[in-house]
Amino acid sequence: MSSEVAIIGDHFMLPEVFDEKLHEACGDKVTTRIRKDDWPDVPMEHGYAVAGMDGVKEYLGTADDVVEFVGNAPILVTHLAPMSRGMLERLPDLKMIAVSRGGPVNIDMAAARDHGVLVVNTPGRNSSAVAEFTIGAILAETRKIREGHEDLRKGVWRGDLYRADVTGRELNEMTVGVIGYGNIGTKVVRLLRAFGCRILVNDPYVQLDPEDVAAGVELVSFERVLADSDVVTMHPRVTEETSGMMNAEAFAAMKPGSLFVNTARGPLVDYEALTEALK
Repeated sequence: MSSEVAIIGDHFMLPEVFDEKLHEACGDKVTTRIRKDDWPDVPMEHGYAVAGMDGVKEYLGTADDVVEFVGNAPILVTHLAPMSRGMLERLPDLKMIAVSRGGPVNIDMAAARDHGVLVVNTPGRNSSAVAEFTIGAILAETRKIREGHEDLRKGVWRGDLYRADVTGRELNEMTVGVIGYGNIGTKVVRLLRAFGCRILVNDPYVQLDPEDVAAGVELVSFERVLADSDVVTMHPRVTEETSGMMNAEAFAAMKPGSLFVNTARGPLVDYEALTEALK
């Protein structure tokens, strides 16, 4: 007897790929039905803005549409479809949700536990992409790529960017502080090593990889990262401990003229404090 799997993907995480891989792995042990939502062509919703969805965030799709599509399927594979407490109450046959995200933020995890629904996710799925984007963001600012590009689009040639007192700095002469040494942070460190910069890491729950230690990477305190780094890049998970860790005190401790990069989650940062620090 085959298990029925409802698959909800989008234009980024393609449902037909989920379907193909499931059948490769399981053969005729599964029957599937698929739906493709319009993200990223349409924006995501946030649970705090929609009645009954307060336990989820960053999702796409309405409760009624998702419940109707899942029906009596015991397994849901999804990227962005929400699953709130109220939706789980309407899906008594649902036993498992597979979320193709590093964090299943579109699922009310407390409600899933209460209903005996197993939720699995994919930590590190996009770690290489985020690490590469982080390096790109750092280079775009340190080498004045963004600044020069924006002015050139306005028809302004920034010859002054060649002045010694204006031109961007090279990473090989800079100290980069990496906060968080998980799936993404470790990859950022490996990429940074190729530039020859000094690398400081802060993560109180890990030890450095021996290869990074041999390459001169240092594991230091949060305070040292802020005080010594020309670039600070954020890669921790959001927890009670890390929420708002970049506050007014943290920004005040950073070096004047340093660069702050956050390709992790927004709640790591107190944005009012960041605004004041930028001013």
